[in-house]
Amino acid sequence: MNSSQIPHFDYIFTGTGLASLMTVYKMILSGKFSDKSILLLDQDIKKANDRTWCFWQKEGSIWNSVVSKKWDLAFFANENFRRDLDLKPYSYNKINGLDFYNFVFEVISKQSNITFLNEKVTEINELETHVFVGTEENRFTCNYLFNSIYTKAFAEKQNKYPVLQQHFVGWFIKTEEEVFNPEEVTFMDFSVYQKGNTRFMYVLPTSKTKALVEYTLFSEKLLPKEEYENEIQIYLKKLGASQYQILEKEEGSIPMTCYPFWEKNTKRVLNIGTAGGWTKASTGYTFKNSDKKSSKLIEFLEEKNASTPLSMTSFYKKSRFWFYDLLLLDILYRHNELGSSIFSSLFKKGNPELIFKFLDEETSFIEDFKVIIKCPKVPFIKALFHRIFQ
Repeated sequence: MNSSQIPHFDYIFTGTGLASLMTVYKMILSGKFSDKSILLLDQDIKKANDRTWCFWQKEGSIWNSVVSKKWDLAFFANENFRRDLDLKPYSYNKINGLDFYNFVFEVISKQSNITFLNEKVTEINELETHVFVGTEENRFTCNYLFNSIYTKAFAEKQNKYPVLQQHFVGWFIKTEEEVFNPEEVTFMDFSVYQKGNTRFMYVLPTSKTKALVEYTLFSEKLLPKEEYENEIQIYLKKLGASQYQILEKEEGSIPMTCYPFWEKNTKRVLNIGTAGGWTKASTGYTFKNSDKKSSKLIEFLEEKNASTPLSMTSFYKKSRFWFYDLLLLDILYRHNELGSSIFSSLFKKGNPELIFKFLDEETSFIEDFKVIIKCPKVPFIKALFHRIFQ
């Protein structure tokens, strides 16, 4: 096939995870990209319920129709205290992966300018006037490429920025006993043995007998799968669930790092999602951050299309919240056992509304101070001096 026969698109998305699908969906909603040819490439056909996304919000959003459950109350605990949190004016929202995929792909399927191909990307090569993309079956070119295929080596083969993982195993279970409160999510329960790490249980109850129960760590190394599952069994027994059925299982590992992925952006290639540093580094939360970043990307594309030539290197802007996250990750990387005390100091007496606003990176400097002052001082001062003199 010569170059004149290679199919050409205005935009290609390599990988169709959360960030890509959010961006494409918002392109459709804007109505300003209907004249652009768009290709989505992914080796996964997105027909499995492979993950659960949660996020907090004040008002409704464009994703309301796929929110399967909302909670206005949350539970936080460690070995020394327990606290029920009134989340209002926020609510905590749950979206099942398959519901999200079906919702977005149904809209995509009605767009004549958008093509989805179930093919594995094997090559990306940026040239002066276009980007070349190869799969195991075909070859394509495009004006601009949005890449969400995560390359672990970028972050892990360097030592300037620590890399932790938010890793977990979760069971969707149905119990014989009524052991859950369907009105309250267990946000973080640090009462489990820490074993030198940052370990907690996370519970999303949908009824008195059904819930997703996850054993989660913020640490550098993953555990053998049986260790996660043993801890889930111990926790369920503590809740009083002696008989239960496992309906589904899920597991995952989300990189937590302040590595500047945006430095890999070029004139015609923009890294998005986890590959672009869109995951909130200090918590591993992805949905809310991707929602915000994808909206900013649409604004960026609309503005550049209407005025100056496009260059993807100018999209990202670093904020002070990136530095806050970096200090926390520095601490957890060197002293992973401090995670429980740090998060507990925030939630023991802190205002949940202010904490969520801070995690959403929407606070003022004064509000930042009100949150940060509740954290243990010595670890953060040491981390600050380490960064200054590094």
